[in-house]
Amino acid sequence: MTVQQAVRYLNQERIVFLLTVLLFVIFASTLHNFLAADNILSLIRSVAVLGILGLGMLIVVLGRGIDLSLVAIMAISVAWAMQLIGEGMPVYTALTAGLLFAIGVSLFTGILVAYAEIPPLFATLAMATFIYGFGRAHLIVGTDVVYMPKNMGWIVSLGQGKFVGIPMPIIVTGCVALVVFLFLKYTKIGNFIYAIGDNLAAARISGISVRPMLVLQYVLSGSIAFIAGIITATSVEAMNTRVVNSNMIYDVILVVVLGGVGLSGGRGNVRNVIVGTLLIGVLMNGMTIMDVQYTVQNVIKSLILLFAIVIDSVVNPRDEQTGQQGDI
Repeated sequence: MTVQQAVRYLNQERIVFLLTVLLFVIFASTLHNFLAADNILSLIRSVAVLGILGLGMLIVVLGRGIDLSLVAIMAISVAWAMQLIGEGMPVYTALTAGLLFAIGVSLFTGILVAYAEIPPLFATLAMATFIYGFGRAHLIVGTDVVYMPKNMGWIVSLGQGKFVGIPMPIIVTGCVALVVFLFLKYTKIGNFIYAIGDNLAAARISGISVRPMLVLQYVLSGSIAFIAGIITATSVEAMNTRVVNSNMIYDVILVVVLGGVGLSGGRGNVRNVIVGTLLIGVLMNGMTIMDVQYTVQNVIKSLILLFAIVIDSVVNPRDEQTGQQGDI
């Protein structure tokens, strides 16, 4: 293989995968108990929710959007559902109410983006603030943390159970990844999302109902965020609504962009999200074992995100004009 062929073969996804393997080997050879079965399962389990949110973000980004309200939807919808259960509402009714809340606010976000033509960055940022404020003021009053009721039934096993020795959060993440993969690759709607992200004007001319498709992207993303919230809440037996004000949404963007999903839309797949999630999982696990301070970890992640966005802007320019900037 020539050098030119090797460069062409090593796209961003493969480079990130090789970095993941390299980090894994380095940590395995230098850190005590890194290769222990419990630590490996803990590593994968710790990024399961991040991976699920990344899959929701993937659907939106493929259609030239972005959703900064994912974490807010996850936290408030599930916290409200658990509060309703604690107040005596039947489990399935409360969970349905939480899911409908997630779908409702996502639907409104999609309408703002598709019909009011508000840029996704500003629309979802505003919605994240609204969801958190509305939830704390009218749905979840007087507490930051809503603890899981004792009568959740089998739902608890989604966060704490195991199947053939594998923690259920990992299995749920795998199932969500499989469903999203099949949806994007083999359904007409999935192909439409790729077409819209690749060239919105051409997609509209070809007869695709672009605006309803844009709305659908956000509805699907919000529904996936609700699933991530269920896994989070049942794993730690609580939902801390202050997670909305954390750096979690930037971690979600990081795993998506780092894996090779183009922010310009139309480029990327489930495999990209998995690769990006694994790299961040290995990196964070290694730094935790090395007792690296949390603030330092955030600095490292922010630098990685910045680097990934720069690479994405070069590899996947948003339009012809930006693609030609390097020639001027």
